[in-house]
Amino acid sequence: MQSIRGRQMSYVKSCRSRALSAAPAVARGNAARSPRHRVVSASLSRRPEDDGLGGKLLMNSVDDEASNALATGIAKFKPISRKSLRMGLPSKGRMAEDTMDLLKDCALSVYKPNPRQYVARIPQIPGLEVWFQRASDVVRKLRYGDIDLGIVGTDMFAELTDGDPDLVVCHEALGFGQCHLGLGIPMAGKFADINNVEQLRDMPDWTPETPLRVVTGYHNIARRFFMQHGFKHVVLLSADGALEAAPAMGSADIILDLVSTGVTLRENNLKEIEGGNILESQGILVANRKSLLGRPELLEIVHELIERFDGHLKAEQYYSVIANMRGESPEQVADLLLQAPGLQGLQGPTICNVYNRSPDAQNAKQHFYAATICVRKKQLYSAVKALQKLGGSGVLVQPMTYIFDEEPERWTKLLISLGLDPANYDGNGNGNSSGAAH
Repeated sequence: MQSIRGRQMSYVKSCRSRALSAAPAVARGNAARSPRHRVVSASLSRRPEDDGLGGKLLMNSVDDEASNALATGIAKFKPISRKSLRMGLPSKGRMAEDTMDLLKDCALSVYKPNPRQYVARIPQIPGLEVWFQRASDVVRKLRYGDIDLGIVGTDMFAELTDGDPDLVVCHEALGFGQCHLGLGIPMAGKFADINNVEQLRDMPDWTPETPLRVVTGYHNIARRFFMQHGFKHVVLLSADGALEAAPAMGSADIILDLVSTGVTLRENNLKEIEGGNILESQGILVANRKSLLGRPELLEIVHELIERFDGHLKAEQYYSVIANMRGESPEQVADLLLQAPGLQGLQGPTICNVYNRSPDAQNAKQHFYAATICVRKKQLYSAVKALQKLGGSGVLVQPMTYIFDEEPERWTKLLISLGLDPANYDGNGNGNSSGAAH
């Protein structure tokens, strides 16, 4: 009878044999010919999602990409019926911290009594559950219909949505997590004179036997990018962290990853090239289209979120500046400010009287006018000097929390994208009977 160890060794050999037969011929110097024009996906280290592939390596031909698109999509099914509204937020990392900070700055602090819980709430928005998930799972569960809206990065949204029409971007610029998805190319060696994507593509090194090896966590975006730019021989590799080390180790030729300041690239002797900035990314507010159309209360919540975010993000760019100005009349002071560059404010200065006691200490006497304007933070010092030059004194500078305009443009665009008439919605985001989708 075969021993247990013997059966185990036979199984391991069998698995190894199947893996070798399934793996693409991408080794340097391999004499076997690979299929034509392939963008191949492989793995430097296993990821949790690889388990669903049975350990086999993915092989997606550029020519077959379009025909395989349907097979790679998420199967549509009816989500479980529920009454609650759900918002997905990133659970870890810098994106999670920045998201919580934004909500707090907008007076929407998340109440989470137990740090180990995955469900929380925002007291200012009754009826909305907050679910903490990995950023990738926020997008996936939006597609499934398990959550109704969420905050993620543009990069993750672009990687996992695959053009799904059921997902809608409600706010495309939340002002945090700014970075871009770009190529990282070695500075020396055969890449020393490579300065743009066309030069990278036309290098004679890339053949069916020696394809361009790209390590990245964004395979869908990478496939589209290399196909659009005419690359014929590319293999996409996966790794868990430390992508910048792969070219130096020889396990990849270049990397495709998120870049913030570029310092990490330079410290690992990598450079960016012209045309290699693939995608600008930051935090965005996204929602499920069917939830927006089928749950009117969700549309009201999204309207409030857009207003709060827009009001706060705009206010972050300005200071409120108050200065005591000498003048013959409010109109004269206003004319002085309107004629001076950078002192007009948002729609013009606000002028009011300033009173102090007369010399006999009996009656109030007018000597100054208080001028209030909004000044961009970057122009604060020059604005203060300009006010002083016009006779201003006692200049006060205060931060601003919100600047609410009329109905946000993003709200109007969202309604139109949903097939709804903005004229049928009041200032609270409530629709009347004629505001149905068409």
